[in-house]
Amino acid sequence: MDAEELLVRYAAGIRDFREVTLAGANLSGQNLREANLRRANLSKADLRGADLGAVNLREANLFGADLTQTILSETNLIGADLTQANLNEADLTESGLRGTKLNEANLNGANLAGANLGEASLNKANLREANLNEANLSRAKLIAADLTRAILEGANFTNAILNEAILEGANLIGALFNGASLEEADLRDADLSRARMMGANLINATLTRTSIRGANLSWASLRGANLRGANLYRARLSWTNLSETNLTEAVLINANMTQTNLYNADLTGAIMPDASTHE
Repeated sequence: MDAEELLVRYAAGIRDFREVTLAGANLSGQNLREANLRRANLSKADLRGADLGAVNLREANLFGADLTQTILSETNLIGADLTQANLNEADLTESGLRGTKLNEANLNGANLAGANLGEASLNKANLREANLNEANLSRAKLIAADLTRAILEGANFTNAILNEAILEGANLIGALFNGASLEEADLRDADLSRARMMGANLINATLTRTSIRGANLSWASLRGANLRGANLYRARLSWTNLSETNLTEAVLINANMTQTNLYNADLTGAIMPDASTHE
C-alpha cells in the first residue's frame, strides 16, 4: 500500500492500517486522525503538519521521520521508535510515550504538557524551550539531553537519569526529582523552587544562581557541586552532602541544615541560616 491508496481508504471510512509499510512516504498536511497505525513502518516519512491526533502508533517505526508541527495530541506512541525524528514544535499534549525511543530526536519548542514519558529514552534529545508541564518522566533516560529554558513545572522525574543534561534557565518549579540522578548536569539560572529532590544525585552539578527556594534536598548528594550565588532560602538540607561544594555568596537564610555535611565547602560570603554572613 502506498500513501495515495491509504488516503483513499481513509476517506472511505477505513481506519485500520496496522503494520502498513510507508517508509519515506509523503503524508505532510494530511488528516489521519484516530487511525490505527500500530507497528506501521513510517521511517523517514514526511508527516509535517499532519493531524495524527488520537492515532494508534504503538510500536511504530518513525525513525528519522519529519513530524514538524504535527498534531500528536492524545496519540498512542508507546514503545514507538522516534530516534532522530524531527518533532520541532509538534503538539504531543497528553500523548502516551511510555518506553518510547526518542534518542537524538529534535523536540525543540514541542508541547508535551501532561504527556506520559515514563521509562522513555531521550538521550541527547533536543528539548530546548519544550513544554513538559505536569509530564511524567519517571525512570526516563535523558543523558546529555538539552532542556535549556524548558518549561517543566510540576514534572515527575522520579528515579530518572539526567546525567550531563543541560537545564539552563529551565522552569522546574514544584518538579519531582526524588531518587533522580543529575550528576554533572547544568542547572545554572534554573528555577527549582519547591522542587522535591530527596535522595537525588547532583554530584558535580552546576547550580550557579539557581533558585532552590523551599526545595527539599534532604539526603541528596551535591558533592563538588557549584552553587555560587544560589538561593536556598528555606530549603530542606537535612543530611544533605554538600562537601567540597562552592557555596560562595549563596543564600541559606532559614534553611534546615540538620546534620548537613559541609566538609571542605567554600562558604565565603554566603548568608547563613541565621542571616549572618560567612567570612
